[in-house]
This record gives sequence, C-alpha cells and structure tokens, in this order.
Amino acid sequence: MLNRGPHGAMVYEPEFVKIAPGDSVKFLATSSGHDAVSITGMAPAGATPFRGKTNQEITVTMTEPGLYGVKCQPHYAMGMVMLIQVGDSSLSKLSVPDDVPEQAKQRFQDIVARAHATAAR
Repeated sequence: MLNRGPHGAMVYEPEFVKIAPGDSVKFLATSSGHDAVSITGMAPAGATPFRGKTNQEITVTMTEPGLYGVKCQPHYAMGMVMLIQVGDSSLSKLSVPDDVPEQAKQRFQDIVARAHATAAR
C-alpha cells in the first residue's frame, strides 16, 4: 500500500496478483493512511469479505476461485484498488459494480490491460 508507485498516486504494488486457491496475500502498510478492504460485489460466490485496519498489515487467505477487487477505503474515490485472480478465472469475466467510483473503474480497466499485455509477452 503506497502513496506513489509506478502507475501513479495511491496504489497497491503489485496492483495485480495471480494466486492458487488456498494461497494467502499479505498487505503491507508501507505508507501510512492505507488499508485493504474487499469490494462488495467483486468477489466469487462463497468468498469471505475482509477489512483490514488503517496502517496495519493484514493477511488474507483466498479459497474460492475467481476475481477479487480490493480497495483502500480512505482513497477509494482516488482509484486506489487492486485485482487478485485466484485460480484460472478469465480476466475478461471481471464485473465492476455500478457504484464503484469512476477513477477506480478506470484503474481496474488499466490493471486488466496491463495484465493482458504481460501475459502476451
């Protein structure tokens, strides 16, 4: 969780992670003022929602295959989000709810585009 990274201000680094079901992701409070919170409507059925505390590390184990959206609650409107792919779910199946802030929607589009470009190499 960073104030600035390679893709702008208020970012997770990395912004995209692909893991296997049952793997864990550890969110590090590198810069102050950030947290990691699951986005309602951006997780597979049966996934357990999570909410980290500001300025604290959190480790989340993801057991359900699919795509998970994660936000920093204080900087959500600024587009501070990340995407986690658990298993082999297609990135083309990403569904961003209507109530997600515009900058966050754009960042999700950018994340998917960069992930596709990286996979094509």
